[in-house]
Amino acid sequence: MAIRLEDKKQIVSEVNEAASSALSAVLADYRGITVADMTELRKQARDNKVFLQVVRNTLLKRAVADTDFECLSEAAVGPTILAFSQEDPGAAARVLKAFAKENDKLQVKALSIGGKLLPASQLDALASLPTYDQAVAQLMSVMQAPVTKLVRTFNEVPSKVTRAVAAVRDQKKEAA
Repeated sequence: MAIRLEDKKQIVSEVNEAASSALSAVLADYRGITVADMTELRKQARDNKVFLQVVRNTLLKRAVADTDFECLSEAAVGPTILAFSQEDPGAAARVLKAFAKENDKLQVKALSIGGKLLPASQLDALASLPTYDQAVAQLMSVMQAPVTKLVRTFNEVPSKVTRAVAAVRDQKKEAA
């Protein structure tokens, strides 16, 4: 079915707007996936704040031009579904990785983060990036560790003195 020019312009502007605010992108081949499975994938993407859209390759190339994801143009071959992570850099990768485990017909073609094109083999690395909250928690634990160690060290000095006094007391009791 042919797409009208106005619809093509709208698709390009939507994808370009999503690409402008995205942190990372995943390009995949969706050939052979049923409509029910695709609907489930779209639901998971919405729940994780991931922009997910099936895009014609010519429109994709126009939409990502002059963005950090222009490098994806060379990987846009065949049926293409595009996923942009809007808030969390690993969200799109996690959604597509989880879906690919259940449905082996989804084949990741390429990834992009920070304007760099990554091979599909890097999907696990991108999916394992921590969320914002996880990253803050890790940072706080790293910042808190030296302070905790210092407090334990300071607390150990009175404990040693107390144990030494108790040992002397025990020795005097045994001697008497």
